Amino acid sequence: MYIPDIPPGLLARVPAEQRGPGLGRDSVRLLVSRGSTEVSLHAFRELPELLRAGDVLVVNTSATLAAAVDARLGGEALVVHFSTRGDDGRWSVELRTPAGGGTTRPHAGGPAGAVVELPGGHRLVLEEPLAAGGDRLWWARPSTEDLPGLLRAHGRPIRYAYTERDQPLSAYQTVFAVPGADGAGSAEMPSAARPFTAELVARLVSRGVQFAPLTLHTGVASQEAHEPPYPERYEVPAATAWLVNAARATGGRVIAVGTTAVRALESAADAEGRVRPAGGWTDLVVTPERGVRVVDGLLTGLHEPEASHLLMLEAVAGRAAVRLGYAEAVARLCLWHEFGDVHLLLKEETGH
Repeated sequence: MYIPDIPPGLLARVPAEQRGPGLGRDSVRLLVSRGSTEVSLHAFRELPELLRAGDVLVVNTSATLAAAVDARLGGEALVVHFSTRGDDGRWSVELRTPAGGGTTRPHAGGPAGAVVELPGGHRLVLEEPLAAGGDRLWWARPSTEDLPGLLRAHGRPIRYAYTERDQPLSAYQTVFAVPGADGAGSAEMPSAARPFTAELVARLVSRGVQFAPLTLHTGVASQEAHEPPYPERYEVPAATAWLVNAARATGGRVIAVGTTAVRALESAADAEGRVRPAGGWTDLVVTPERGVRVVDGLLTGLHEPEASHLLMLEAVAGRAAVRLGYAEAVARLCLWHEFGDVHLLLKEETGH
């Protein structure tokens, strides 16, 4: 892979605000790639000076769920990661084995008909793999219709081994998060938006930058296997479609905050790049071959060399820009993952 390996010291192990006194969520760095030849490093708080009046930031309002729940299968202790709620009341789930220190390692799913014991006397019946031939994610039917209530009572945020310690759910919510009326949400935080604060949003608005909300409930990432994303539920409201189309018609840039925002927005666009109100399930995988029809830029975290999301970055900015940006990220000791630094990739502009 053309992306360098990540030195272990560059994995963000705690949130920015816990790294020292006086630090906040926005105390991260911002790598900016413009086209294939220009890359620069800034404080994230400089973002308002790097954008222009008329630009639109498209943000994901999905709230993060406390999606990890202790469970038992037979006599074996497990952790269930609840990924995505289906239309029929089932949930796609990933079974994990406790690995000590609050972390987990992969555990094969199944077999069909297996009964997983959940807290509070509830059960989860495994029914079938989410994808034919797969065994990581399974469709499972919980014995309670109020699974969001079970998660609130017994769940905790999904945590990966590179983090130092458990964090409260509030550490995994972005400033844009709106709890779903039906209890739906994301299994993992839409983390590109984590560094935004109310103060920074106000500064952006005062500069003439607009915000366009949408929702995409993201499922459990394939941390070990780096599989492409599975279908996810999304909604692009009419007001956001109007804002995006108006920006494109008047020379403003459409900048997606996170890969989830790209997936949802591009799912609502026609072949000419006009966005319409849309919702439901999207199985769109944005690749360089498919390209992007709407977005002019992407604000995202730093991804692992094998991550499928890198194809989306290439679709937005090109392989050369991604390669240059990641080389600079390693050289300047940027931090990876959901508590780390962020990367703004902008298409090369002509005639501005």
